[in-house]
Amino acid sequence: MALTIGIVGLPNVGKSTLFNALTRQAILAANYPFATIEPNVGVVNLPDERLDKLAEIFGSQKILPATVSFVDIAGIVKGASEGEGLGNQFLANIREAHAIAQVVRVFEDENVIHVDGKVDPPSDMETINTELILADMQTLENAIPKLEKQVKGKKAEQSTLDAYLAAQKVLERGDTIFSSIDSDKLDMDELRGLSPLTAKPFIYVFNADEGVLNSPEKQQELAGLVAPAQSVFLDAKLESELVELSEEEAREMLELNGLDESGLDQLARVGFETLGLQTYLTAGPKEARAWTINKGDTAPEAAGVIHTDFQKGFIKAEIVSFEDLVSAGSMNDAKAAGKVRMEGKDYIMKDGDVVEFRFNV
Repeated sequence: MALTIGIVGLPNVGKSTLFNALTRQAILAANYPFATIEPNVGVVNLPDERLDKLAEIFGSQKILPATVSFVDIAGIVKGASEGEGLGNQFLANIREAHAIAQVVRVFEDENVIHVDGKVDPPSDMETINTELILADMQTLENAIPKLEKQVKGKKAEQSTLDAYLAAQKVLERGDTIFSSIDSDKLDMDELRGLSPLTAKPFIYVFNADEGVLNSPEKQQELAGLVAPAQSVFLDAKLESELVELSEEEAREMLELNGLDESGLDQLARVGFETLGLQTYLTAGPKEARAWTINKGDTAPEAAGVIHTDFQKGFIKAEIVSFEDLVSAGSMNDAKAAGKVRMEGKDYIMKDGDVVEFRFNV
């Protein structure tokens, strides 16, 4: 399972600088709108210190962490849903992402122009959200008349039409579908075929300077604007400098800036949390590896992430928690201590389970 996060925002808010840092790639990061012409895709590793310990215990030759794909999408401007700027071409790129990370400019820099002439986070967020809402409304306006005909001809279900009309009402009052899923009892299964942009979870990435990064009060105020969506606070310029340093040097720079972890690690972790994902671990002489699954997945579903045959032929899963394994020091010692157990088809996986699946081919 690959997690994909689309990075969106107005021009010149630091999206490409952030993307460069995320992927350590030197794509164009220019001080003018639409510096990003094609969506850039980068795959980055999810930080996981557990894998180093597993590799040590099992003598693994390789370490393969879980990954997050980031898609850098060109700056959206007012009127994008009607073709302004680079228009729907880029809204279409967002449809393929599992979540949307909206980069919001908080930093002040007279050398970096703002597309609207001033730094105004609430206004910027409203612009992006409005364009995504308008794009979804346009999609529904095109789909509903066709669906009504199909329902009359008994070629589609009334329940699907009801879901489309309910979603349309949500959008017309200026709300996103995701924020209204529970309160409006929207049926996401019925809407899935449309891939609505505003049905995706949002993460707000506030690109800030040290005045905000060192002020819990200012962060709380900004986070309050987007709650219950999750917020990440970082300095994209600092992040791009950190990735050029050694691990020790980066840690020292973070400490000098009063930070506990890099914004990139924070963003990857928050992306996992937002989408309700977790990882389980496998290890052996060849590799120590993290696998991405949904919270609540059963053991056979987790096995299917490795290979569909593992799920089809699932028999049992030999499982030990990462903490118990490390405490014991080896798999044999963990077994001797009674910490390794056999689980069946109904077992619900937990984050950090170290697993070996048994199956029939």
